[in-house]
Amino acid sequence: MANPKEDKKVGQETETEAVELAEGIPEQTEPSVEEIAEPPTTPLDEVLGQAEKAYAAYMEAQRQVAGAYRGNEQQIAKAYKRAEKQAQNTFDESTRQALATRDEAVAQVLKSRDEAVASAERTFKEAKKQAERACEASVEAARMTRDEAITQAWQFRDETIEQAWNIYAKLSR
Repeated sequence: MANPKEDKKVGQETETEAVELAEGIPEQTEPSVEEIAEPPTTPLDEVLGQAEKAYAAYMEAQRQVAGAYRGNEQQIAKAYKRAEKQAQNTFDESTRQALATRDEAVAQVLKSRDEAVASAERTFKEAKKQAERACEASVEAARMTRDEAITQAWQFRDETIEQAWNIYAKLSR
């Protein structure tokens, strides 16, 4: 496709040439109605008429090319807007999916955390109960050891006192 700027330059050159050709022709007085009704009779008039028709055709073609360029530009703008809208829609959908995925992940993590806290709480309570039972068992074992030691001490004391009385009784007899 030709460049509209180049076409415009060519059109200006043609117009300039037509003006230069017209300047070389002596200026005529206003034609009468009879002269206007008559077809051009000189070869120069015929060439000028053809040049005017060619220039008019050229200008019409130039307008059509400019219109085609504007139409093409509008189609490109519409295609760009469609692509931009599609890209925005794709971005919006990806963002929605990413947010939904994040929300699901956060919900899963919170659920896992709650389960872990509950499990830790159960483990803590069980460990505490075991520690309390072990403490009670140790206290009971210590009490039994103490009671046994006290019983043995009393027994030893009673035996020692009895022996001392036996010795005193033997001596005092």
